[in-house]
Amino acid sequence: MSFPGSYRSGEVEFLLTRLPAQEFTSVEDKERLIQSGRRHYSQMLSPESLPSQRYMALFEEACRANSARMAADCLRLAALIHARRPGAIALVSLARAGTPVGVVVTRLLREVFGREARHYSVSIVRDRGIDQAALRHILAQGHPPASLVFVDGWTGKGVIARELALSVSAFNAAQGTQIDSGLYVLSDLAGASACAASGDDYLIPSSILNATVSGLVSRTVLDERIGPDDFHGCVVYEAFASHDQSQRFADALAALAATQAREGLPAAVPLDAQAAAARSRSYLEGAMARYGIQDINLIKPGIGEATRVLLRRAPRLLVLRRPGAADVRHLQVLAEEKQVPVAIDPDLPYHAVSLIRSASDA
Repeated sequence: MSFPGSYRSGEVEFLLTRLPAQEFTSVEDKERLIQSGRRHYSQMLSPESLPSQRYMALFEEACRANSARMAADCLRLAALIHARRPGAIALVSLARAGTPVGVVVTRLLREVFGREARHYSVSIVRDRGIDQAALRHILAQGHPPASLVFVDGWTGKGVIARELALSVSAFNAAQGTQIDSGLYVLSDLAGASACAASGDDYLIPSSILNATVSGLVSRTVLDERIGPDDFHGCVVYEAFASHDQSQRFADALAALAATQAREGLPAAVPLDAQAAAARSRSYLEGAMARYGIQDINLIKPGIGEATRVLLRRAPRLLVLRRPGAADVRHLQVLAEEKQVPVAIDPDLPYHAVSLIRSASDA
C-alpha cells in the first residue's frame, strides 16, 4: 500500500513496502559483505543518525546559498516536461534522492503550468533494476505508459540512468508497453540523462541530508522479505519526526520557484551530453590508475555522490578542487567528524569526489 511519508497527502505516493526496523548492518560489515560478493548492497541497511547541530547549520547555510538555484532548476525541469509531454503526467521519482525534486516539480506542473500530474516515488537498485511491481501498480491506476516521466536529483557516473534504461526496456518487452526510460534530472555530470536542467556540479541542498529531507524514508531495500509482487522495501524513521525538514524544504523551494515563474520562465540551458560523458570517462580512467582502484563503483564523483559516501559508506579519501569553498564546506565537516583524509586536486573536473575504502584495506 502506498503512503505519503512525512509529506502532505497528495504530494507523493511512496510505492514501497514499510518494513519493521531491522537489525542494521554496520558500515564496516556492509562494505566487507558487498565487496566480497556475499551480499548485495540493497540487502542491508546501515543505521542512520541525526546530523549534528554544526552540520544542520551547514544545511541551513546551503539552503540560503543555493535554494534559489535549485528552485530555478526545478522550474526549468517542470517547463521541459511540460513542453515534451502532452496530457496528464505520472511523475515517477527515484527514491530517495529524486523524491524532494519530484514533490516540487509536480507542484509546479500543477500550479504554474496547469497540468494534471500525480507523483509516485519508487525504488531502483543498481544491478537489480527498477521496481517492476511499482510500475505495474502505476499502470493499473489508469496512467498510460506514455505519461510516465522518471525524475532524479542528479547523475554522478550515470549508473542509475543506464540501469533505468535496461530495466524499463525489459519491462516493456515483458508487458508489451512503451514506457520512455529517459531520466530527467536537475544536474547531469555524466551526460547520461534524457533531459537535465543543468550540467553543473553544485550543492543541491537536499543532497546534504538523508531521511529527514526525503519524507523520513530510508534507502530502499530488496532482500529476501520482498516477493515478486511486493514493492521494494524501506524503513520509515518515525523517531526522527521532530527533526524532519522534508515538507518545509519542499514548500520553500516551491514558493521560490513560483515567484521566479511570475517573473518569467527560465530559458533552457543546452547540455553538451557528449562533452559531459567524455569528461566523466576521462576522469574515471585517470582516477582508477592514480589511486590503484580496480572497481569503478568505489569512485563517486560530484558533490551529491561524495556526500552520500561520507554519510553512509566507508570513505577512503575525499578529494576537493578548492577547499573552503561554500559548496564543499559540509563535506569538510563530515570528513573531520569521521576522520577521513582530504586531498586537494586543482584540476578536478568536479567540486568533489569521494573514494570508498576497499574492504581488503580495512
